[in-house]
Amino acid sequence: MTTDSPLPLPALNGATMLRALFKRPRRTHGQRTPRTHYLLEQLDANQLRRYRQALGFRDEGIPLTYWYLLAQRAQVATMLDDAFPFRLPGTVHTANAIQVTGNARRDAPLLLATTVHIHPPTDHGAVCADLETTASQDAAEVFHCRSTYLLVRGQRGPRRQQRGAQAGLPVLARWQLGRKSGRDYARVSGDWNPIHLWSWSARLMGMRRPIIHGMHTLARACAELEQASGQRVVALDGRFKAPAALGSELVLGADLGARQFSVGTAGRPVAEGSFRFA
Repeated sequence: MTTDSPLPLPALNGATMLRALFKRPRRTHGQRTPRTHYLLEQLDANQLRRYRQALGFRDEGIPLTYWYLLAQRAQVATMLDDAFPFRLPGTVHTANAIQVTGNARRDAPLLLATTVHIHPPTDHGAVCADLETTASQDAAEVFHCRSTYLLVRGQRGPRRQQRGAQAGLPVLARWQLGRKSGRDYARVSGDWNPIHLWSWSARLMGMRRPIIHGMHTLARACAELEQASGQRVVALDGRFKAPAALGSELVLGADLGARQFSVGTAGRPVAEGSFRFA
């Protein structure tokens, strides 16, 4: 779908997840992919407040990672478009980069434009795609978000040993994931993917145990970085290395000078990347 007149930004909820489960991909000729434009009339002040409380952001501003909730709504809607030639179940969120590029007014409309770039298959047959969402108010850019998804897994190559997530980085914070952390985050974000909710729903999707949302991990890391530094994080580029099961303890290692961070559990890397302060 390509529109000159933007549609209202669709909600993200359990009904959206059901629609995603039953979407039938349509293989299109050539490389036509959807380009979408959605409009959000204004920010949801109640959701913003609950997000700050749930993830540990202590000031009254708009956290960097909150913008992902809006970008995700636009990106999921884009992937549900008939022009997106893949199913959503089985896709893996492998990386996310988000940055604030301007000032936003909470009571003003926000235009979200999303494009899709599907990469050629790798030598092992894996296929990835980047979804790029840019949000603007009055033609001035507010934030940019790039989400990378693994769409086709391909054949497995040689397994490489991963270093511990905290190797070389001072430990900055620790937090315990509760057994219902996935459901708590779903209530705030609208992301009701079954792999994050209950043991039985995770097993239905082929997972041994429910895991926390990757963006929950990045958001909590962002909040801890701000608390430790007393500065606002305005850019975060993270790569997801492995899932983190509900009930596990996560450890954040960071070098505030080098702007590098990593999150791990039991010596195993979960996420890593870089950040930038205002």
